[in-house]
Amino acid sequence: MRIAQVAPLIESVPPKHYGGTERIVSYLTEELVRFGHEVTLFASGDSVTNARLIAPFERSVCKNDRCKDPMARELVLIDHVVAHADEFDVIHFHTGYLHFPVSRRSLSFCRCAYNIVAWQSVSRSLEQAFPV
Repeated sequence: MRIAQVAPLIESVPPKHYGGTERIVSYLTEELVRFGHEVTLFASGDSVTNARLIAPFERSVCKNDRCKDPMARELVLIDHVVAHADEFDVIHFHTGYLHFPVSRRSLSFCRCAYNIVAWQSVSRSLEQAFPV
């Protein structure tokens, strides 16, 4: 399966210091590669991965003193994902809600949006399968 993992640009993947989301993205990405999937990681250029890395910026936001508006960088990241969208079967965003309008209107593929949405779906499925 061709899978895109989209990480926040605040920290590298895996993070050098704190970065819970980036650490989980790293674990997930590396395991998907190990299982034989074609994985592309959209993250900062200082990230380290066995997947293909597409980095719209050389360094993570926390390592770039010149970055004045991290939200602008997230928009550039989403633009990169949209430009490559037809290469993937699944795109998994770990970046918050900023991609929602673009996902609904321009990305016509199976996607797992944000982890909260995924957990809500899983919770509903579990409630139906195992009623209390």
